[in-house]
Amino acid sequence: MIRILLATSALGLASPGMAQGTDWAKVRTEWNQPMAPFRILGNVHYVGTAGISAYLITSPQGHILIDGGMPESASLIAANIEKLGFKLTDVKILLINHAHWDHDGGLAELKRRTGARLLASAGDTAALEAGRADYRPDISISAPPVKVDAQLKDGEEIRLGTNTLVAHLTPGHTKGCTSFTMQVPSGGDSLTVLFACSLTVADQPLTPGHGYDAAAADFRATFAKLRATQADVFLSFHAEQFDLPAKRAKQLGGDTQAFVDPAELARRLDAAQKAFDVELRRQQGR
Repeated sequence: MIRILLATSALGLASPGMAQGTDWAKVRTEWNQPMAPFRILGNVHYVGTAGISAYLITSPQGHILIDGGMPESASLIAANIEKLGFKLTDVKILLINHAHWDHDGGLAELKRRTGARLLASAGDTAALEAGRADYRPDISISAPPVKVDAQLKDGEEIRLGTNTLVAHLTPGHTKGCTSFTMQVPSGGDSLTVLFACSLTVADQPLTPGHGYDAAAADFRATFAKLRATQADVFLSFHAEQFDLPAKRAKQLGGDTQAFVDPAELARRLDAAQKAFDVELRRQQGR
């Protein structure tokens, strides 16, 4: 069996609102540059912008959209879905990897346009419905509040047409960070796809007394859970986190294996865990 990983990244440049000196207007403009949609493999399609990814999983009975980008990304994502020949009203389920404004900002508008139901973890529901997480006062940028229609439990199956996704709670980056796995038929083989939630600290407090006392323990558990997963393809929700431009260029050049790299998941986890350890020691004053 070939295994494929689609991993939601952490924020590519910095924290989603705290980094000193960040020109967020410029960053948002760069992230929101249009990108032509395309099929990655099987029934998994890229419908995001040049800087922030969104994925459409299709079936004859309806489609699943994972992530909504920023508020200004919603119209681009909607247009990309239609450019691929799919109807917005056939999107029946919206999913979110974590509740930060650069991933959930477009959900309210996309929910309005599609009429889809939004499914999310209990840990991220409050942040989604309020537009921001109350345990991250450093994040000054908020998202349009969006109603969660049902809460996902760890191991819960999400079924739509020929697709079945399994929700896996992988907190740390947020309290409700959620990863998803699914099987994608490919010829006579089966492809295991994992959408893994963000792995970076991104200014998340890791020591007690800041509103998320379990953050450090949650990160460690998430790293362990993902290390138990084998994958041949790693994708992310920020383009620079998985070398999207280079891989897409190879695909356009005829390389059908452009997104395949069995060693990439381990490299990403190694880098994320090393950065986590460094940041934890810094916050502990060691």
